[in-house]
Amino acid sequence: MADKPLDGKVALITGAGSSMGMGREMALALAEAGARVALMDINAEQLERNVNDAREVGGDGSALPIVGSVHSWDDAQRAVSETISGLGGLHVLVNNAGIPSRRLAGFWELPPEEWVQTISVNASGPFIMARAAIGHLREQGWGRIVGVTTSLDTMIRNLPYGPSKSAHESFVAIIAKQLEGSGVTANVLIPGGATNTNFISNVDVRDRDALIQPVVMRAPIAWLASDEADGINGRRIIASKWDENLPIEQRLEVAAAPAAWPQLGRPPEEQGP
Repeated sequence: MADKPLDGKVALITGAGSSMGMGREMALALAEAGARVALMDINAEQLERNVNDAREVGGDGSALPIVGSVHSWDDAQRAVSETISGLGGLHVLVNNAGIPSRRLAGFWELPPEEWVQTISVNASGPFIMARAAIGHLREQGWGRIVGVTTSLDTMIRNLPYGPSKSAHESFVAIIAKQLEGSGVTANVLIPGGATNTNFISNVDVRDRDALIQPVVMRAPIAWLASDEADGINGRRIIASKWDENLPIEQRLEVAAAPAAWPQLGRPPEEQGP
């Protein structure tokens, strides 16, 4: 059991169909820790490859492909249903799916349909997936909702990616409060900076080896999905600061803070409705 701390747990990860993405790394980490994992994406071909990789580390029945769009209510409901029926349950939802922004001089260059699509996937998608899963999670009295957002500097720099991710983070902070005492938690996990994924264009001049590698997401997602993380709620964890060599209290002190920066707002007694 020590080697498989997630034995008996079932996770559903969105945006898990990239050849070099965080969704793939998190799926492999959860499977390696003993969880059964449903990988959801619209890229059926690469999704199947990632599922096969997860089965190699977790066993033949450890992974399930689900082709679907996170911003489709029908697809979200089907994904939850197929996860439960195909893998025997659902305990962890990782809202990782997202689409990036192009570099623009000004918002007047942004096609309205691109704004709508980005908000639909990056902001509405996490709500729709969480809404589809929450009934099951609350009924069993235990669950994890993990949202992959981004750094504050990116939120206030890139259109339309930044606003979509700030909406996602706000959503996590709000539902964390609503879920208190239910056994279900909601937290944010981010890499902590520019990461070497397919979001980085081939014309980007940055050295990919100098970027954060998506493998940094492995250890913190496995911990967040475990029973050890009971009571951790409404937090944002920076994966690149996660140090497995530190005791968990120090690890959290270094890598975690409240989601959505509530310390920047007014004190509770001064807040309106």
